[in-house]
Amino acid sequence: MNMDKIAELQKIFDDSKRIVFFTGAGVSTESGIPDFRSQGGLYNTQYKYPPEEIISHSFFMHNPEEFYRFYRDKMIFLDAKPNAAHLKMAEFEKAGKSLGVVTQNIDGLHDLAGSKNVYELHGTIHRNYCMRCHRSYPLSYIVESKGVPKCECGGTVKPDVVLYEEGLDNSTIEGAVRAIEKADCLVIAGTSLVVYPAAGLVNYFNGKYLVVINKTRTPRDAMADLCIYDSVGEVLSQIEVRV
Repeated sequence: MNMDKIAELQKIFDDSKRIVFFTGAGVSTESGIPDFRSQGGLYNTQYKYPPEEIISHSFFMHNPEEFYRFYRDKMIFLDAKPNAAHLKMAEFEKAGKSLGVVTQNIDGLHDLAGSKNVYELHGTIHRNYCMRCHRSYPLSYIVESKGVPKCECGGTVKPDVVLYEEGLDNSTIEGAVRAIEKADCLVIAGTSLVVYPAAGLVNYFNGKYLVVINKTRTPRDAMADLCIYDSVGEVLSQIEVRV
């Protein structure tokens, strides 16, 4: 780990008062949740259908049994716990140094770590609802049910996650944009910034410091004030939250 870059990151955090963390799958890999595109990731697993097809709206509507078989097996990780990255981001918010987290992840680990202002662009596995009467159901209902989970009214229960072919929630986008616009420091953490429209929200940042912490390069590296190519948890564990 480049300690000179860690020291530079510490200075940036010390000089910032309105930090926003923009996170992706790389933040949760240290919690044992595989990412989508790396070797061994979700997109590289062998399955009856391509993952991109299974987690699409049309597939869910026409083949919910197969969707839920894949969903329970590949997208729910009940034993996953927040790691150093999640905990440090929550610590920054608790200290009044962060406006919150904008995340592409659906695992809910930012909430579990104690972050209060979390904009879940792609939803979360922890919320589920009946497509007919809109009754809410916890994750445990999905896990414990067999086949396609049904509501008492007879409707199909759907995870509150954004599938392919579905749009992002407008209120979530608006909240995320407001936070990014107000930020004086935006930290892109654990994301390759290739999933749109989520990645496009970075365009709303006009603050002082743009930081990239990711194992691989991203399209925003050239305009960043600091790039650190390492795991997010290992980097942030070296940082002190100073008010």
